[in-house]
Amino acid sequence: MQMRVQIAATTTPTTATPITATPVTDTRPAGLTARAVALPLLAAALLVAAPVRGQEAITSHGISAFGELKYGPEFPYFDYVNPDAPKGGRMTFRGTGASATFDSLNPFILKGEPAQGLGLLYDSLLVGSADEPDSAYGLIAERLEYPEDRSWVIFHMNPEATFSDGEPIEASDVVFTYNVLLEKGHPAYKISYKDFETVEALDTYKVKFTFRQDAAKRELIQQAGGISILPEHYYQDVDFAESTLTPPVGSGGFLVEEAKPGRSITYCRNPDYWAWDHPVNVGANNFDCYTYEYFADYTAAFEAFKGGSYLLHEEFFSKLWATGYDFPAIDEGWVVKESVPDNRPSGTQGFWINMRRDKFQDPRVREAIGLMFNFEWSNQTLFYGIYQRTDSFWENSPMQAEGLPEGAELELLQEFHDELPESIFSEPVYTPPVNQPSRTDRAAVRKASRLLDEAGWTLQGGVRKNAQGQTLTLEILDDSASFERVFNPYVENLKRIGIDARLSLIDAAQYQQRQEDFDYDMIPGRLVMSLTPGLELRQIFGSDSAKEPGTANFSGVSDPVIDALLEKAVAAGSREDLEVAVRALDRVLRSMHIWVPNWYKGEHNLAYWDVFSKPAEKPLYSRGDAYWWWDEDKYRALKADGAPLP
Repeated sequence: MQMRVQIAATTTPTTATPITATPVTDTRPAGLTARAVALPLLAAALLVAAPVRGQEAITSHGISAFGELKYGPEFPYFDYVNPDAPKGGRMTFRGTGASATFDSLNPFILKGEPAQGLGLLYDSLLVGSADEPDSAYGLIAERLEYPEDRSWVIFHMNPEATFSDGEPIEASDVVFTYNVLLEKGHPAYKISYKDFETVEALDTYKVKFTFRQDAAKRELIQQAGGISILPEHYYQDVDFAESTLTPPVGSGGFLVEEAKPGRSITYCRNPDYWAWDHPVNVGANNFDCYTYEYFADYTAAFEAFKGGSYLLHEEFFSKLWATGYDFPAIDEGWVVKESVPDNRPSGTQGFWINMRRDKFQDPRVREAIGLMFNFEWSNQTLFYGIYQRTDSFWENSPMQAEGLPEGAELELLQEFHDELPESIFSEPVYTPPVNQPSRTDRAAVRKASRLLDEAGWTLQGGVRKNAQGQTLTLEILDDSASFERVFNPYVENLKRIGIDARLSLIDAAQYQQRQEDFDYDMIPGRLVMSLTPGLELRQIFGSDSAKEPGTANFSGVSDPVIDALLEKAVAAGSREDLEVAVRALDRVLRSMHIWVPNWYKGEHNLAYWDVFSKPAEKPLYSRGDAYWWWDEDKYRALKADGAPLP
């Protein structure tokens, strides 16, 4: 069971859309939202003996945050694709979002609810592979040139690259994109690009990014290379700051074929796209069209899937996965049900407490609130025992803090010894206690009550009040009834310790606005964390993002030690140093009790109509369906057998 408020906290490069969130429930598929279209990057570097600013310039077909690139300059395609995969057919998904519809085809601004799949419309200078965690290869950029200290980068653009209307993609378009995103785009761009000093067109097909001298530069080239390129000529007559349902001119290989808010959106292949045979595209995006079908709720969507209305479904309801897949299409063998491994950090899912509110400033209050969620009862009673408890923000990865700090992690934390609680050094990292699998664990009640007493919230007439007579209230905000079975027992447990708790279900538009404005006590949310955490951490845990509307800083973390530790991660010069810094960050964040951690399962539960073929092996860091293809023989066989497919 996963929540609908989720974002892809993928690192370099992020596309022009910033990492943001839309509220969470049990229904959003793991992966990328319309405002978080991000790709991991790949690259390799070749030294060229051309002195630049006193340094040798590195010229390459790509770049990696750490180590060597897997693929050389002349690689024909990525290893995990079928280069001979036929093109054609269609792929259909369930559309998700903050509401059961969309009202915008502009994913780059805060205004409006963007449609799913808009990343298909845009290309970037660099793109990533799905079998390396921190590298990028050229797409619009033929090659890149940069000094060893990565203080700047020059992208040499492919003169053959064009926008969807046939106009050439030029350096001036890159400069325009950067400027318009900062001036009119989502507020999170100011955080994402704060280390960019200048962006300038050196000539028609050469663009230079220069970075701030004091910035950590490990990821900045990938960050620049990941910007989705927008057409300057198009926005001379179109207001970029407004949401719109007019299909825009893009830089990618697909066009909006049809957009029906509340029903569906379809993207189809642009036959004139210049890069279909580019090595990074070979064997990918094999369908002629991609459609996202929208439904009023999850139940309606699942019933439609069973009837063949859309073809690929990822299941997040554990009860349904355990008991709901006994419909005729399964029995006939028309629908395939399988679990595939997810090798990314998993489980950054929880109920996020809004520390911007005075009543939640004391960590003892937040810890008490967390103690009242009985995962063991929920897992046994509601989830059929298929989940494990989350305790880390980087669950199931080498970046998860364990036990007492030691070695390099301890040395790093010692730099902040006077600013951290002594428990960071003397006690194992905080892990939620294992509760008795009864709805209310008495030991948890006793400890939570003691914490609230110590924080000055005493029981008065069965309700917690402070010295000023204010009642401790907690409103859990959501826009879907699908999570009620989880929240209602939790609310009852909170009431047992005197907290005036309630679940408020509101419509999707209200929810989106309140989440963007941080107008809540608690919301559920899920983050898909990066394999190589870096610049995106500023949007999730950085002080600058705590007050910027629409960022992923759900809890309003604004702490100088957290800021310093995340900058250590951003500046790490090796993967070992990165893991040390993130473990330290994880340890300190967990001590703050900013969320009530939920559960995880490191797999994708997929069901799909058996009309596809796919490569022999799934890519290491992807669900894999981006490399499937339409199998006409399978489709005809199912139709002949009576399958209710269009």
